[in-house]
Amino acid sequence: IALALVPHHPVAVLCGFLLFRLFDIFKPFPVGWLDQHLHGGLGIMLDDVMAGFYALAVLQIGVKICNLIA
Repeated sequence: IALALVPHHPVAVLCGFLLFRLFDIFKPFPVGWLDQHLHGGLGIMLDDVMAGFYALAVLQIGVKICNLIA
């Protein structure tokens, strides 16, 4: 999810992975809420999906900023 709609570039891939791991580890709302309130595999899976969407949003903003600067 984090790498959807980003350029196929090693830096973009690395940033997407690092952002996903950051959001998956620190679990901002609602990532942590999903993990705590939905038990079993569904909560684990949905918290990863939400972390991926957060990473996608931040990565898209970063790509747009880089395109404006360049």
